[in-house]
Amino acid sequence: MDLPLKDRHEAGRQLAAKLKDLRGRNDLVVLGLPRGGVPVAYEIAMALGAPLDVFIVRKLGVPGHEELAMGAIATGHVRVLNDEVVREARITPEVIDAVAATEGRELQRRERAYRGSRPEPAVRDRTVILVDDGLATGSTMRAAVEAMRKLGPRELIVAVPVAAESTCRTFRGDVDRIVCMETPEPFYAIGLWYEDFAPTTDEEVRSLLAQAVRKTGIATLRPVGSGDGQTVPDKLARQIKPLTGAWHDYDHLLDLIGDARLVLIGEATHGTEEFYRERAVITRRLIEERGFDAVTAEADWPDAFRVDRYVRDRSDDHSADEALSDFQRFPQWMWRNTVVVDFVNWLRAHNRDQAEERQAAFYGLDLYSLNASLNAVVAYLDKVDPEAADRARQRYACFDHYADDPQYYGYATSLGQQEPCEDEVVNQLMEMRRHAADLAMRDGHLAGDEFFSAEQNARLAKNAEEYYRSMFRGRVSSWNLRDQHMAETLDAILNHIQTQRGRPAKVVVWAHNSHLGDARATHMGDEGELNLGQLAREHHPEETFLIGQTTYDGTVTAASGWDAPAERKNVRPGMTQSYEALFHDLGQPVFLLSPHDGELPFTSSRLQRAIGVIYKPETERWSHYFDARIGEQFDAVLHRDTTTALAPLERTARWEAGEMPETYPTGDEPLARPLASRRTA
Repeated sequence: MDLPLKDRHEAGRQLAAKLKDLRGRNDLVVLGLPRGGVPVAYEIAMALGAPLDVFIVRKLGVPGHEELAMGAIATGHVRVLNDEVVREARITPEVIDAVAATEGRELQRRERAYRGSRPEPAVRDRTVILVDDGLATGSTMRAAVEAMRKLGPRELIVAVPVAAESTCRTFRGDVDRIVCMETPEPFYAIGLWYEDFAPTTDEEVRSLLAQAVRKTGIATLRPVGSGDGQTVPDKLARQIKPLTGAWHDYDHLLDLIGDARLVLIGEATHGTEEFYRERAVITRRLIEERGFDAVTAEADWPDAFRVDRYVRDRSDDHSADEALSDFQRFPQWMWRNTVVVDFVNWLRAHNRDQAEERQAAFYGLDLYSLNASLNAVVAYLDKVDPEAADRARQRYACFDHYADDPQYYGYATSLGQQEPCEDEVVNQLMEMRRHAADLAMRDGHLAGDEFFSAEQNARLAKNAEEYYRSMFRGRVSSWNLRDQHMAETLDAILNHIQTQRGRPAKVVVWAHNSHLGDARATHMGDEGELNLGQLAREHHPEETFLIGQTTYDGTVTAASGWDAPAERKNVRPGMTQSYEALFHDLGQPVFLLSPHDGELPFTSSRLQRAIGVIYKPETERWSHYFDARIGEQFDAVLHRDTTTALAPLERTARWEAGEMPETYPTGDEPLARPLASRRTA
């Protein structure tokens, strides 16, 4: 080919010849990057008989250093972030949202200017050709590629008439096909390789799009297989409530919650910044505006009770970090992270302005703290009844060889190498309860939070002993015992608060979606499993409200195995036929959905993703997906299309480095089916 090229149209006609093998494909769409890429894309679309549209990308510049990109937004309500720039520049989510809002207004202006009232192109499961008039540094095209990947095309092709050879080469691992027709060196600038490189105007872009519609007869691109266009995404788009990040975003959610006394707020992963942050925002509003009495978390009782003492100004801890320091068991990042520190600080400040009976408590629901709970029971009794403390020591001595490794205790009892300690922990709990009755008769009231905590530790020891023995009998029995324990603890907290305050208690619960979404609406229920969400609905009908949170892709803090270091891992895009992919198709970056608000009750089953403390993307289909009917599982769902990894307080070099993008199997079948890591939720 002779250089320089005559103009962009001539460049497009010659480039189309390099793509002639695609002619006749009914899944093909050509997208030009405005403005200069549209004349080139027009000629390609006409030669291949494909529909033409624009794909607009706006850079998100770092405030004060706008030339440095911290991310980009693009057609389809897509936002991509450069995690390294965001982290190194210490850019807050609020700053990102503000810059994105400003650039979003310009993006919308251009969308209206170019496309008018026509909807955005549907690219999921299509072959997409991204076209520009050339690549120098390639920064705009790279942002377009990253954004397009989030929209789920089957095949992604980048095509340009001229490019710097080094830039063209960098795209080869990121797209399915790269076509750089000419790569002259030294390159210098795109305009040098055109005789006519006059700026393309907005009017020319509109005219070319209109001509393409007339010539191809395709006015809009429906999703593949959409029929009359009344797809589930079409209907669902009328049912969702987009969220902007403003405080009033959750006004509608609070209206939906109404008079519920139990609000259970879930998460699709144990390591996502936005899940923790939004859960804290909702909880603050429930405490401040609805008078909720406590936050209960999927955390060990003794560790959480230390936090409770701090937020109610009853401890010697000097900081939230110090109050959270008992959370040493894997995975520490679940509670030792920056969002929880911020919430604990807020809760302490809030409580300082409240009368004691109006202060909000913080409790744990889980049962993994066998050794710590045994020690806590003895320590309490040492203070109030030394003889009872000696009896407790004698009973708990049954665990002397195993308390630091309760799983080994369960294994040893299953092999008959150790007599179960069941009688000992039951007898200790029964004595504690008799002691409570004695106190009530003598003093006319219970001994307060300290005794309540000791009793819960004794009950935890009883349930944990049974739980660890059940681990070697089958996953269903151990899962059920754990969630039954959490439900019992929740009921005990409700009763304790009501006894103290003389009115029905209101409590927020923080845990994984797997625990809080009604198990009867998932394959868990089909397998005989139950969970806390189901039990809460059964124990407190008409007073329980379940909220789930989902994401399509991004990053997550998780480990590769039990007791392994925390890593910042890439989350694969949601699988086809999953709720995550369905929500992604709506093109809204953040929204609230109440399944019962509109015409879609979501009673049919789809795949749903659950990432616990371990994430195995290479076996994701079996490790992290299950079937669910989301309309029966939750009362409301918060979806954020792209999310970021939760920041641990202890950041290892491995976490700071993050995970390099990997190539995973493209089909639904895993390499091998592992033990169900969902058990770690």
